Amino acid sequence: MVAAVTTDFTWMIGGPQGSGIESGANIFTQICAKAGYHIFGKREFYSNIKGEHSYFAVRVADRAIRSNVTGVDLLTSFDAETIFRHYDEVRDGGGIIYDTDIEQVDTGRIPTLERAFAERLHGRLDAQGAEHTVAGALRCAQDAGVRLYPIPFKRILQELAEETGDPKLRRYVRLYNTIAVSLSLGLIKVPAEPLLGAIDKTFSTKPRMAEINRQVAMLAHGSVGTGPAKGFGHALQGSPAGRGPHTILVYGYQSTALGKMACGCRFQSYYPITPASDESVYMETHEILDVIHDRPGSTAVIQTEDEICAMGMAIGGALTGTRSSTCTSGPGFSLMNEALGWAGINEVPVVVTDYQRSGPSTGLPTRHGQDDLLSVIFAGHGEFPRIVYASGSVEESFYDTGRCFNYAEEFQVPLIHMMDKFLASSVVTCKRFEPQKVEIRRGKLLERIQDGANAEYRRFEHTGDGISPRSRLGMDNGIFWNTGDESDEEGHITEDPVTRVRMMEKRMSRLEIILDRIPAEEQAVSFGTGDITVVTWGSATGPVRDAIEMLRDEDGTEIGLIQVKLLHPFPKRRVAELLGRRQRDADGSGGSGSGGRRTISSTILVDIESNYTGQLGTLIAQNLKLEMDHYILKYTGRGMACTEVYDALRRVASGTAKKREVLTHGA
Repeated sequence: MVAAVTTDFTWMIGGPQGSGIESGANIFTQICAKAGYHIFGKREFYSNIKGEHSYFAVRVADRAIRSNVTGVDLLTSFDAETIFRHYDEVRDGGGIIYDTDIEQVDTGRIPTLERAFAERLHGRLDAQGAEHTVAGALRCAQDAGVRLYPIPFKRILQELAEETGDPKLRRYVRLYNTIAVSLSLGLIKVPAEPLLGAIDKTFSTKPRMAEINRQVAMLAHGSVGTGPAKGFGHALQGSPAGRGPHTILVYGYQSTALGKMACGCRFQSYYPITPASDESVYMETHEILDVIHDRPGSTAVIQTEDEICAMGMAIGGALTGTRSSTCTSGPGFSLMNEALGWAGINEVPVVVTDYQRSGPSTGLPTRHGQDDLLSVIFAGHGEFPRIVYASGSVEESFYDTGRCFNYAEEFQVPLIHMMDKFLASSVVTCKRFEPQKVEIRRGKLLERIQDGANAEYRRFEHTGDGISPRSRLGMDNGIFWNTGDESDEEGHITEDPVTRVRMMEKRMSRLEIILDRIPAEEQAVSFGTGDITVVTWGSATGPVRDAIEMLRDEDGTEIGLIQVKLLHPFPKRRVAELLGRRQRDADGSGGSGSGGRRTISSTILVDIESNYTGQLGTLIAQNLKLEMDHYILKYTGRGMACTEVYDALRRVASGTAKKREVLTHGA
């Protein structure tokens, strides 16, 4: 049994885009992480630069957590829209810190409230006889058991102006985020010293701003520490158990970028697109690293004019023998399809990191989705082998990135590493990455041509295992030809039908080789068994694992979980084994002939993922002839919360679930 949670606290800060919400949340998470807590933070934002609503929820616990929850314990706001959007998420016994200046703001004065949301909001307020104002929403929250902490933010700035002798600071609303964070930490009894240290780190290159923020933080920190604050039921004064040593606080896009650097990726091209750009920007600002264990050089990062060029440059880099990659999101990947086929026919080991978001088309450009799975597997015209591999957590993505480059080079195929907005925008505590554990395997990459005779080297030579020795562009006596046409062993264009068959069979044989050589535990992972078995992939894994633990802790309910990591070629044997599947002949005598009857142990199968159609369930139906008993799906553009997954699985366990359960939490 997992030890009971004694601290599980969710803090949320909201405000207009561009008002420092992320900076404030980063300060809060740093402080809680240093106090020994486990962290899962989630950033949500609109697809504009400034003005629209942005919020950041940070879950803090004294045991490992992998997802957010549906409720909030402390909401901190300096604008009216945050109150309107989130007041009813605050739990009984929780609190709301807000600026007194916004109390009389009504919904009609907020142009960024969509009409559909405003109508739903008005309906909720009308049902409780509340005015369409911040004060009305706060009264509803108070009636639900929420404590209110009205703070005059302008008065704090006035005190700062008087203390510093700088009257301009009276109107310096960019300090509101620091005020909000400081008030929150004071309310939950976190001392001021860690706050000041986090501010110094955040503004380390701007000493004047650091000093101003320190001063306003000290003024705000004590403003909510007396009076009604004494009744607040939450305090974060340090985890007595702690997480242990060697823990880091890291975003998903950072873990993948660091994985690329550690595994020897030395060239990355990209065209800016949300949410993939964060990875490349991070790599650009950390191009020079202390490289250990004889890992050569640093990573060159190039911003291109479009995604077509980004894919072409990455392929060109790979042809030189350099470990090369590009990263993008769904619309950008669509533009890469033709070049992906070129890499396929020319057996080029290039890695594409796909940070999925909600589609189709531009869709929800800054929101989450697992919509790309089938399109990535079947991308490009014609048939060619590729690997599609998915990470299920921020920590996994670091080590999976190294595996992806190894797979691409060992099997000489393009590889698509599936990430998504949920993982990219999540910040978590995890064990410090260990680059020395990232093995580098480069397959049949030649350092020199053995016989010194150019005529002896054939880039697409037929070999016993179907994988040819790979030369680098520019090698002496290693000349070869690449075209988009079918070719012979040397790369010369051909339309000969016999050669075509041999080359197609050579390339497509990789699919079976991949399944034979990738270790089973890297294809799919089991997290226990039960009368109910969940199958999932990617970022849905964390919320599902947390939900299953909640059910187990509550009443001992055991639910099995299979996380599929290798999505293509689909690991039929491995998944069938984990499902406890047996194959029998039609007469029941055993075997697995083509006319056999397939059966499976009597477990209830549940597919959980963030798309409309249940794309993993489609793959299982195609490959194992199994239909899911239930689908738990989410396609709101927001990531799954473990509590809503828990509710859905509870209904499955009680026999009251529908065939298709759709999750909808998230503003």
